[in-house]
Amino acid sequence: MTSLVQTQQRVLGSLPPVGPISFGTWRFTDPDQATGQALLEAALDAGMNLIDTADVYGFDWGGTGFGKVEEIIGALLAASPSLRDRMVLATKGGIIPPRPYDSSPKYLRQACEDSLRRLQTDVIDLYQIHRPDLYAHPADVAITLTALRDEGKIREVGVSNHTPAQVAALQAHLEFTIASNQPEFSALHLDPMRDGTLDQCMEYHIVPMAWSPLAGGALATGNDVSPELLSVIDGIAERESADRSQVALAFVLAHPSAPIAIIGTQNPERVASSTGALAVTLTRDDVYAIIQASEGQPLP
Repeated sequence: MTSLVQTQQRVLGSLPPVGPISFGTWRFTDPDQATGQALLEAALDAGMNLIDTADVYGFDWGGTGFGKVEEIIGALLAASPSLRDRMVLATKGGIIPPRPYDSSPKYLRQACEDSLRRLQTDVIDLYQIHRPDLYAHPADVAITLTALRDEGKIREVGVSNHTPAQVAALQAHLEFTIASNQPEFSALHLDPMRDGTLDQCMEYHIVPMAWSPLAGGALATGNDVSPELLSVIDGIAERESADRSQVALAFVLAHPSAPIAIIGTQNPERVASSTGALAVTLTRDDVYAIIQASEGQPLP
């Protein structure tokens, strides 16, 4: 039985290949270095060499302020430089509470350079516009990103939470391809399959990076998930000797656009166990059963 789950490494432009599951750091707010290093090493050991963060991480989820997660990661990299050599480091900029969005040339450059300082690194492998600034012309954003890339401060450019039209508008002003787009995508949030986001990724050779692939943990706990969807997921999990989380991650990885699933657990054991998603077999019958149960109606 052929599985739809895409287990191969992903390629983001000129960057080294990365695993199909990434470690996201929105909740990486514990300043204890031993705890942080254990988590990063668990992720890297599990093949999650893409480490995704953002300058705004630390502003909430128990953090002590804007930029705090980048500072925590930077301290870990300074203490253990070998960690940096093992990872593709991604961060995001363009949110500045409470404004909230700013991708003007002056601010975007400042945001990138501040991230470099906090992360204690010479270059950001993947720099992403966190959310679109509706009052920034894409030509100006492109000029700034191109300059940062030419100066060697960033290697590749991505976006996050951008509509297909917003991606196309920015791409029109860039001489290189946008490497990634981060949409929310899970068995509970299917919008990217319907609104053209994943179709555009396949058209432009953009790698989707799915945030909240477990719907904030709901697909693991079953909280606020319909009994119909849980029944389908649990049936597949039993058949595959897997758990709900692994089946939910496998669903994200099964799309032909070959998304990267960004996990955010702060438990090293769960980091390691998430790779069990790569051993799950999902057929067309399985993925369409999940879609129908999620949407609560039969497909036409």
